[in-house]
Amino acid sequence: VQPNNYSTFYDDQRQNWSIMFESEKAAMDFSKQVCIAKCNSSPVLDSVLYQDLLLGEGQGVEGGDSLEIAYTGWLFQNNGLGQVFDSNINKDKLLRLKLGSGKVIKGWEEGMVGMKKGGRRYLIIPPAWAYGTQGVSGRVPPDSTLVFEVEVRRVKLVKEGSGSDGQSVSSRDSPVPSPVPNSDGFSAD
Repeated sequence: VQPNNYSTFYDDQRQNWSIMFESEKAAMDFSKQVCIAKCNSSPVLDSVLYQDLLLGEGQGVEGGDSLEIAYTGWLFQNNGLGQVFDSNINKDKLLRLKLGSGKVIKGWEEGMVGMKKGGRRYLIIPPAWAYGTQGVSGRVPPDSTLVFEVEVRRVKLVKEGSGSDGQSVSSRDSPVPSPVPNSDGFSAD
């Protein structure tokens, strides 16, 4: 993913290609399909697959940084997106988390490293990196592969003084910090 609706990639002959899309949405939709194709073509999904949809700006996040996230999660079914099992897109509260604290599934901890403020990423997470053989009662069946679209709305870096501390990215953000919602299915309990 490149700025201004461009994507670049290498083909199997190591030739470099660039594509310009007519809209940001078209570029993101293409990137999502690339990620799903990577998943469907891998013999065994044993780690988190991710694909940037929007790069964002500033410094990439790492362990210890605090983030506020907007997300939607789907079950991966029949080689594509199944039903939505969780989302905070139409809610007032963003999910607040400290990367590396172990409060969210392992697939998020791994898949979000390097994201930037305003960035969006598509994650495909195998069961071992999600809810495993237990699942989540009534929402995520056992041994489910999950798909998430995550957007980093706010960032507070561990290394202060860099100037990019938790400023609002979107007008929908509330200036008041929101508590971590307990009913989101990602809390430690």
